[in-house]
Amino acid sequence: MAIGVGVVFIGWVLSGFAVSNAFGVLVEFFAGLFTVSCAFFFRDPHRVLPADPDKLYSPGDGVVLSVGDEGSGTVLRVFLSIFDVHIQRAPCEGAVESVRRHEGAFLPAMKDDAKSNFRVELRLKPEGRDPVVVEQIAGIIARRIECWVREGDKLACGQRYGIIHFGSQVAVRFPASARCTLKPGDRVFGGVTEAGEWTSKR
Repeated sequence: MAIGVGVVFIGWVLSGFAVSNAFGVLVEFFAGLFTVSCAFFFRDPHRVLPADPDKLYSPGDGVVLSVGDEGSGTVLRVFLSIFDVHIQRAPCEGAVESVRRHEGAFLPAMKDDAKSNFRVELRLKPEGRDPVVVEQIAGIIARRIECWVREGDKLACGQRYGIIHFGSQVAVRFPASARCTLKPGDRVFGGVTEAGEWTSKR
């Protein structure tokens, strides 16, 4: 956003020195458009945190790409387009056991193959339950991932913990003691849409 504001200022300066204001005005127009686009992309709407401890929630906004067994259990994958909110939220409450960065490719995030892309893996341990793993996955455009938490931090269900810049993917790896309640094509919202439920009691 700061870049867009800077370009608007440059356009204003150019318009003052140009023999014709046309060029400066054009620069200002496109810079303003860029600034508005950035503000839209990085928006962070307020949401009421979910209160049901027996449910798990989507970690991000988007469309469910796939739900399936990937060897280590059920994995939910959600594609975030450039029009979606890109803030990630904790799918359940818990303590952060680990945060790991994995180098990888930058394939289109709307494909399952993106599972091998550059990603950040957060392992969350709810009290009295098995750990849940959530991943922030970069796409062909998104090459920057921010994770704002570290090992030992405590997260509330639905709490913001990071952001992926531009089109991307998020994934939730469910433990055997939980099941996914979504299907491919479902529209989801981070910290709002139920993504699964615990099948075992604390």
